[in-house]
Amino acid sequence: MSLFKIDQEKCKRDGICARECPTKIIDFTEDRFPTPVKNAEEYCLNCGHCVAVCPHGALTFNNMLIDEYPLVQKDLLPNSETIKQFLTSRRSIRNYQKQAVNHELLAELIDLGRFAPTGSNKQQVHWKVFEDSSKTHSLASLVIDWARIMAKKIPDEVAAKRMERLVSSWEDGVDRIFHGAPHIILTHAPSNLPSVPSDCVIALTYLELYAYSKGLGTCWAGYLTSAANSYAPLTKALGLPEGHKCYGAIMLGYPQFKYHRIPNRNAPLVSWS
Repeated sequence: MSLFKIDQEKCKRDGICARECPTKIIDFTEDRFPTPVKNAEEYCLNCGHCVAVCPHGALTFNNMLIDEYPLVQKDLLPNSETIKQFLTSRRSIRNYQKQAVNHELLAELIDLGRFAPTGSNKQQVHWKVFEDSSKTHSLASLVIDWARIMAKKIPDEVAAKRMERLVSSWEDGVDRIFHGAPHIILTHAPSNLPSVPSDCVIALTYLELYAYSKGLGTCWAGYLTSAANSYAPLTKALGLPEGHKCYGAIMLGYPQFKYHRIPNRNAPLVSWS
């Protein structure tokens, strides 16, 4: 079975598909239609760029119908000023309403996250969603147990005091781990793949930005991520598959307050060459 098929009535033999193929497995000359090179299946990333870039709809890849590649709706694309306002107005949220986010919306967020880029299109980002707020609270309690241990082990005095404050706040009824967020979403992946740490973070970034567009608030759960792979009781509670590691986590819910201004940030630390 051929890796892709060409509709010869639609193909204009412009070679765009061959030039855009990341692994150069499309053989093309102007006197004939594109064909897969020898052993193309072995090197193909299954990225679908050949289909997506063809302006004529002439390719069918791996028997996927062209209708499975929706058209880009240019009238829905935001301009640069809209994107700038969106990105700079997004805030980390640390006060949440008790209202839960419904399952359908959580699933919609995850579905959007799958479109984030991954190294060599491996698409090995796995998701774990804690919907029940009582489970979220239990995870926070385990992170506090980890913080108690770290407060005694960390040689850095400032970092140790930070852990002590986390524990003290928790004992006073203040959750500084998840800030009362009803949900936790984390990404995990096989630890033997080199690109997955970045892949997981990028996927979560896609999700959290989409969540903002839906009126939701998020904050990166750094303490959970730090403890997830090193504190056995928490690792067990997360229930990740064997050989997987947690590479990122966010808390999520409806914000209790709205932000009205954009805080300033330091100038970029950049060198030009």
